[in-house]
Amino acid sequence: MRPAPGAALTTAMVALTLTTGMVEAVSFLVLGPVFTAVQTGNLLFLGFAIAGEGGLSPTAALASLGGFAVGVVFGARSEAREEAGGHRWFAWALVTEAVVLAAGAVVAWDLQGAGGALTARHYAVTAVVAAAMGARNVTTMRVRVPDLPTTLATRAMTALLSGSPVAPAPRPLSALKDQGRRAASVGAMFVGGLLGAWMLHAAVRPALVLLTAAVGVLATAAAYATRARHLPT
Repeated sequence: MRPAPGAALTTAMVALTLTTGMVEAVSFLVLGPVFTAVQTGNLLFLGFAIAGEGGLSPTAALASLGGFAVGVVFGARSEAREEAGGHRWFAWALVTEAVVLAAGAVVAWDLQGAGGALTARHYAVTAVVAAAMGARNVTTMRVRVPDLPTTLATRAMTALLSGSPVAPAPRPLSALKDQGRRAASVGAMFVGGLLGAWMLHAAVRPALVLLTAAVGVLATAAAYATRARHLPT
């Protein structure tokens, strides 16, 4: 059963966007440069690496792309099965994502901050975290909250700055809500990235940053599940 639209779902998506920023801080600053949620960047990094420019690792990009693909396939099949059975799958999907992120944190436990050569441990963490982000992308595509895909902010930023002039003119109150949602999407991504980078700068272990993001996803699932009990079935 697809989650009902409303303030509870929107709040959950904003919270998830913040955790993405934290995850990508670890991905880019410690595991790569590489992304685990924004696969557009990895496709470009892979192209640059194959061309021999930028000192980038093709292995890191491939590990992320591979892990992401596994997460997408798993997420798509499991969520479709739950929805076909008439079950509320949103909170369950977030709990699964949190578990996979926590597993990535366990694998990353001995890793230090930025600097040094990439190792097999780095690539393993990248693949596991990317799998979590692949499943996340399936989840957010299925819930279809406008301007809140949780793993990128480009479209929300474009709509925020342009006011969506190509769309039919909405009612004033609706337009205000739309702009607020877009601003929240952009702001949450920025704050999440800032928080993750600040934690790394303060010498917090990358594994603890990932674990914090996992706890954030789990807390989001718990808060939404609590609210969903009062929603009609």
